[in-house]
Amino acid sequence: MNPEDLQKLVTLRMPFGKHQGTLLADLPGNYLNWFAREGFPKGDIGRLLNLMHEIDHNGLSELLEPLRRG
Repeated sequence: MNPEDLQKLVTLRMPFGKHQGTLLADLPGNYLNWFAREGFPKGDIGRLLNLMHEIDHNGLSELLEPLRRG
């Protein structure tokens, strides 16, 4: 993981699916858990969703707050 990935979580929006248009950092935990069970998409979006799942699963979402304000 690099610092740019964390910034992407608070700026990029989900490009498809049920939560299309939602910031990656705002995706619900159950949706991230579904990807963890079923498989993350290929490429950058899958990598970022996996990262957000780990952050959410470990209760670390508040660490993204300073990036939202920046």
